[in-house]
Amino acid sequence: MEKVRYVLALLSIMTYPPAVGWWYVTHPFVDFWRRLGRPAFYTVVTIGSFIIMGAIYLVREPLLAVEYGTNRALWPLALVVYGVSVYIEIRCRKYLKGKILVGVPELAPDGRGGSLITQGIYRRIRHPRYVAVWLGTVAVALFTNYLAVYIIAIAILPALYLVVVLEEKELRDRFGEEYVKYCEAVPRFFPRRSTPEV
Repeated sequence: MEKVRYVLALLSIMTYPPAVGWWYVTHPFVDFWRRLGRPAFYTVVTIGSFIIMGAIYLVREPLLAVEYGTNRALWPLALVVYGVSVYIEIRCRKYLKGKILVGVPELAPDGRGGSLITQGIYRRIRHPRYVAVWLGTVAVALFTNYLAVYIIAIAILPALYLVVVLEEKELRDRFGEEYVKYCEAVPRFFPRRSTPEV
C-alpha cells in the first residue's frame, strides 16, 4: 500500500500543476491562440506540460519527503469525497465532450465556438467540473496522506477560482448577454434549493 500511495501522490504533484496551468495559458491569451491556430496551441501547451511534469519528477524526492504514513481511518472519508467527485464528474460528462475538455470551442478562429451549456447539472451550478476536481484532489490527499498533496488540495482552491474568473470573462465575450443572464440565474459553485430557470 505504501507504493500505491507514493505513486498516486507522485502522479498528483506531477499532473495537477500543468492541468491547471493549461487554462492559465488558454483563457487570458485566447485571442492570440485563435490567431496562431489550434495546432500551435496544442503543440506549445503539450510540450510545456511535459517539461513541467519532467521538472517536478526530477525534484520528486524533496517534494514527497513529508508523508504521514498509511492512515486507514481517513480512507472512508476519502472514499465518500471521491464518490461525490465521481458523481459530479459523470453528470458533467453528459454535456462536456472531449473537444470541450481540451478547449476546442474557445479556440474557434471566429471566437464563437460551441454553445452555452445550461442543461442538467449546469442548471444548478455553473462550474460543477471544478468542484469535482477539487473534491477529487481532497480525496487523493486523504488517501495518500502526503504533505505535498495536502498543499495542492489547498492551493488548487484559489488557482481554480482564478481559472473560473478568466473563463467567465472569455464566456461573456463569446456568448454575450446569454451568458450574463445565465450567471444571474445560476450560482458558480453552490446550488440553490430551487432549480433556476435559464
